[in-house]
Formats: sequence, C-alpha cells, structure tokens
Amino acid sequence: MRYSYIKPRNKTVFTKDLQLLLTFFGVTLFMLFATYGFLLFKDARYVQDLVEINQQKEELRVKITKMSEQIAAIEKQNLLAEKIFTKNSVLKESITNLFDLVPSRITLSEAKIMQDGLVLYGITPNKDVYNFMLQAPLRSIFHRTYSSFYPEKNGWLRFVSTNYIDQTDETAEMQTKEPREEVERED
Repeated sequence: MRYSYIKPRNKTVFTKDLQLLLTFFGVTLFMLFATYGFLLFKDARYVQDLVEINQQKEELRVKITKMSEQIAAIEKQNLLAEKIFTKNSVLKESITNLFDLVPSRITLSEAKIMQDGLVLYGITPNKDVYNFMLQAPLRSIFHRTYSSFYPEKNGWLRFVSTNYIDQTDETAEMQTKEPREEVERED
C-alpha cells in the first residue's frame, strides 16, 4: 500500500488546459456571433438607409420638376413683362412723337390710341394746313388714313382723322421689305 502525505483530490475532466481551451473557443464564438449580429444590423440599417435615400431622391425629383415648371412660368412672365415694358416704352415714345408731329396751327382735342390704329380729333384753320402739316406725316406712319372735316362757326374746320396699321401687311413688309400702300378718303 502506498501512502501519500497529501490528501487525494478528486480528478475532474476540466483540467486547466481544457478550461483555457474552452475559454478561448467561447470568446472566439462570442466574437463570431457578435460580428455576425453586427453585420446583420448593419445590413438591415443599410437597406433602411437605401429606402430612405430613394424616397428622398424621388421627393427631390418631384421638387426639381415643380421648380422647373416655376422657372418656366417665371421666365414667361419675365418675357411678358419685358414685352409690355418695351411696348409701353414704344407707346410713350410714339405719343411724344405724335404730339411733336402736330403743328402749332392745328389743335388736338382728343387722341384715341387703339391696338392697330389712332383716332385724332381736332381743329385746323383749313384743309391745306391739315393735309400738308399733319396728314402727310400720318401717311408715312399708317397704312390707311381717313379724314373727315366739319365746319366750325368761326370758319375753322373740326376734323376726325382715323389711321390704321395693317398687322398682316406689317408682317409681310418685315419679310419682303417692300413699301406700304396707303389709302386716303376725305369727306
């Protein structure tokens, strides 16, 4: 029989080496599952971000379309405003030129400006003064000119001058650059 100075211990399957090995594998498996869980989370987050980005992209596309339509509308309004401004400037200059055109011996009582014409009401000492000093310049501006005269009590003549610009002739004239024809009628 053998005797030992120490008390015998129970022997276990989990030796220090085996415990170290199991700890190492446990930590390794934990790290693998944690990495797998992290990658699954990142993948789900990536899909969610992708959906959000596509929604934002579509919203931006819609906003860009609306802005493009607004820009087109603003550009049309700008062109219209420029056209109106140009017409107003031309009209203002034309009115100034019209009043500069009227000689001092003829007095205008009313002037009506239409889209394609002008009607003048006034008084002249006689038809010759009217014909040479006012109607001749009017003929150079308008395509058709009509004049009517009514005697006044003081010997002068009241006149109505109706003048028209033919829009179709004006367009054709710009294309062919031929002189305009004028028609005159005196009552």
